[in-house]
Amino acid sequence: MPAGAVAGGAPEESVPDALRRVGVVPVIVIDDAVDVPALAEALLSGGITAAEITLRTPAGSAAIAAAARVDGLLVGAGTVTTLEQVDRAADAGARFIVSPGFDPELVERALSRGLVVLPGVATASEAQAAVRSGLAAVKLFPISQLGGVDFVSALAGPFPMLEFMPSGGVTAANVTGYLEHPAVFAVGGGWIAPRALIAEKRFAEIARNAAHVARLVGSLR
Repeated sequence: MPAGAVAGGAPEESVPDALRRVGVVPVIVIDDAVDVPALAEALLSGGITAAEITLRTPAGSAAIAAAARVDGLLVGAGTVTTLEQVDRAADAGARFIVSPGFDPELVERALSRGLVVLPGVATASEAQAAVRSGLAAVKLFPISQLGGVDFVSALAGPFPMLEFMPSGGVTAANVTGYLEHPAVFAVGGGWIAPRALIAEKRFAEIARNAAHVARLVGSLR
């Protein structure tokens, strides 16, 4: 299988294409890796086949490792801010990493580990630096504070070679506007599997959220 390809979906599907197909990537903050199997089952049963598990909690790395063992689920690490975390995510089985900001050393380390990297950008200068680093896709964060869909359009003009994943303030109420933008390949969303629902083991509700999102993405793409 080529570098960056992922099982599940189309044969030899690349990680970016897999994220594009999913459309909405759940941003997961989890406190106990023991909940991963039930969480993964809920997401997959609803039609969501990718997840960004953040390193915001001590359970993050173990949760990534557990999720990486689930067939059909593309797992990435989120809130990656250090080189050590890049290595930890790669060792745990993450296929992509998402960072809140742009750090050229972090990007270089992630690429050297064979990971797709989506650094956060919030300015034209950062977007330009991402292009200079050879990237074709970036995260826009925090999108609600940056201006929402209008900010996507503002950056898409001078950077037509970039695709964007808005995150930070994307909700069920405004996700359609982002998904309809031609420069947006996916969005990150925390409402599908919120931390509280996972902790309370309300996996049926997470499955319903996932199914609703999957139907929405299917109707738009």
